[in-house]
Amino acid sequence: MKTVLITGATSGIGRAIAVKFAEQGNRLIISGRRQNRLDELQKEILSFGKSEVKSLCFDIRQKEAVYAAIDSLPKEWKEIDILVNNAGLASGLSPIQEGDIDDWEKMIDTNIKGLLYITRKVAPLMIARQKGHIINIGSIAGKEVYPKGNIYCATKHAVDALTKAMRIDMLQDGIKVSQIAPGAAETEFSRVRFHGDEERASKVYQGYQPLTAEDIAETAFFIANLPPHVNISDLMIVPTSQASAYCWNKRE
Repeated sequence: MKTVLITGATSGIGRAIAVKFAEQGNRLIISGRRQNRLDELQKEILSFGKSEVKSLCFDIRQKEAVYAAIDSLPKEWKEIDILVNNAGLASGLSPIQEGDIDDWEKMIDTNIKGLLYITRKVAPLMIARQKGHIINIGSIAGKEVYPKGNIYCATKHAVDALTKAMRIDMLQDGIKVSQIAPGAAETEFSRVRFHGDEERASKVYQGYQPLTAEDIAETAFFIANLPPHVNISDLMIVPTSQASAYCWNKRE
């Protein structure tokens, strides 16, 4: 049984990853901002009868809240084997000269600073044990820049760079570091980006079959369960209908 900490576990990819690891009998630490959703997920995981689970409700953008949450864990739960840095979002889709500063700060604080806060707290626990695996959920937006994606793309390029930096910095400690960079996946992503506009969000996924959260969960589980001498550094996964961030085979 491995202890797996997943950020942003209340929906989408994070939730699917939590369910996948729980189904296989791992011990879960699930985190997110919505206590009611954490409670629902915790109940589902316990219903499998295969694993233990703890939920931590905090905003990944708040450093002190992140630190306090990890400090609150009992000693045995601090032996974290896998950290899945999943918490992230896109907010807005505008040319940079028309961008909303609040949207920019939300993305930077969540996608970069939040990832750094939790990693800074968990990585030393792994290093002390000379074992552990950090899996960062990046994006195709961290490989290419697309129109109006500016700040979101910049934050995911940062995740790409940080993944490489973490791997270098913790190489001597035997810590695995991996990135999964999904293309279009149908989750709450577009609804959040368009500030709850369901109609606009639904159009993003029309004319082709996007990835599902479960597809990414399967990928994360595969990466996490390779032999100790094998590390997947970087894996980009896209729908068959998507060749790049802006090249599609969509059908009416």
